[in-house]
Formats: sequence, structure tokens, C-alpha cells
Amino acid sequence: MEPLTEHRLVSGPFVYGFLRLVRVSEARQGALIASLAEYCRSHELELSGVFTEREASTGPGSPAFTGLLDVLTLPDVYGVLAPAASHLGPKAIAAERGRRIEAAGSRLLLVRRPHPACPPIGSSTAARRHSPGTTRLLDTES
Repeated sequence: MEPLTEHRLVSGPFVYGFLRLVRVSEARQGALIASLAEYCRSHELELSGVFTEREASTGPGSPAFTGLLDVLTLPDVYGVLAPAASHLGPKAIAAERGRRIEAAGSRLLLVRRPHPACPPIGSSTAARRHSPGTTRLLDTES
């Protein structure tokens, strides 16, 4: 009898990480790489490498990002993984880099999803944003 697929060693889908680490400690870098690896483990992805940008760039092109775009042309690459959208750079640069990743036929995956700037009043997030142990009452009547 053949073993189940889950019991066979399979590889992929392949993703590449991207980190923007300007003036970041080695401990923080290690924690961020560990978060990428854990995300991949829990989502059955294979982290093939991590590109790290160490200098604040003034545009979407940098050696690390150019290298990332180069590997996205390899066969069987599923996408790019970053801890948060801020790792792609400031908003305008991040938007352009996101477009370039998608134009290469890859997906942009984020460990932390962007949160809305102002959650709607009455949502559980709005009531708990000041302290996790207390609840603020909003729009109460006397």
C-alpha cells in the first residue's frame, strides 16, 4: 500500500523572504527571520531564502530588491513573504514594489496583515485598543 501524500516528502511552494532592516539589532533580525520560517511552516511553504535591505532606499530599486525580482523568474516560485508591508519601504515605495512583485507573477504574503487606521466605533478592537485588560465604554448614555 502506498503512503498518503501527507507522509511523503514534498517540496514547495517556494517563497522568498524580504526584510528591510535599517539600524536593527542582530536579535531583532533573528526574530524576524524566525517569524518568516514559522509562517512558512504553518502554511506549508518552503522558505528558499531571505533578501535583506540594510540601507534606506529613496526609490523602489535596491540591490536586495533587484535580487528578489531576479529569483521570482525561477520556476516554481510562489511568492514573496515579509513580516509587514512596512518591510517593503515607505508607502509609495512599498506600493511600487508590490506592483513589481505582482507583475513578476508572484504573490505578496504578509505575516502581519495591515490594520485599518481607525476601526469603526463599536467594534471590539476600538473598545480594547487602550489596554487589553480593560474595556472602554464608547457612546454611553447616562
